[in-house]
Amino acid sequence: MISLSIRQRQVMWAYIFLFVPMLFFIFIRIMPTLSAFNISLHDWNPLAEEQTFVGLANYQQLWEDLQDSNSVTRKAFVNTFQYVIVGMPLQLVIALGIALLLNEIKRFSTFFRAVYFLPFVTSTVAISWVWRWLYQPQYGFFNVVLSFFGLSQQPFLKHPDQALYSITAVVVWQGLGFAIIIFLAGLKQIPQIYYEAAIIDGATRLQKFRYVTIPLLNTTLVYLAVLQTISFLRMFDYVINMTTQGDGGPLGSTTTVTLRVYREAFSSFDMGYASALTVALFAIILVITIIQLRLFSTID
Repeated sequence: MISLSIRQRQVMWAYIFLFVPMLFFIFIRIMPTLSAFNISLHDWNPLAEEQTFVGLANYQQLWEDLQDSNSVTRKAFVNTFQYVIVGMPLQLVIALGIALLLNEIKRFSTFFRAVYFLPFVTSTVAISWVWRWLYQPQYGFFNVVLSFFGLSQQPFLKHPDQALYSITAVVVWQGLGFAIIIFLAGLKQIPQIYYEAAIIDGATRLQKFRYVTIPLLNTTLVYLAVLQTISFLRMFDYVINMTTQGDGGPLGSTTTVTLRVYREAFSSFDMGYASALTVALFAIILVITIIQLRLFSTID
């Protein structure tokens, strides 16, 4: 029997405990990704018995759709990037502002944190349907308030120019709680000695925020920026629940890439094209994540 030292046993058990989540990651993440790439090379209707190998034909079709200004697929990609460009920065800015305020108060701080965090742990489906009612024309809460103040009512989800931003507002609102808690955790880790030194040097509140808070929150900012960007790129449940019949309307103004994957796979039964969309989205997420990591890591 081999006799192991305490250090060797610790290393052995570390590898054993790491091996279990590694298996989970391989079977739940990596293998489905490889499977999606394999399916994207085939013309496969799940109701048919055979798959036909077509090579890069699905990717060629995807490229042609992206070049077609009237293509729903192109609209899906454009909308998805709009969600990210508008929603992610807005969410982080608002969350950081609220976190800074919560970090200053001593009484009822736990209560306020719970209030902001509550929407994040609430069912997305329930929230989507409640906000869908709030946005309704004539009898929706927001339009009732607008009428009360003598302002013209708005179509919100019923108009192509407003629908995407109306959904983005809901996503930003629900995700605020998570971002606030992470920002608060980062703020609590900043030693007060840095702020005291800045005060001695005559720094203003804005200068302390610029030269002390932001640099020391860099890791937190990178984490949230990457995580929330991925969340917006994969947005699906809000759109399918807040739009009429879940079609990403009106006129495709709110549809996303993930919704197109769902429609192509389970409405048109074109698994090959749906998998090509999935692989393309995976590649986009990977590239954007790498760029963000490098960009934010260079910020002092």
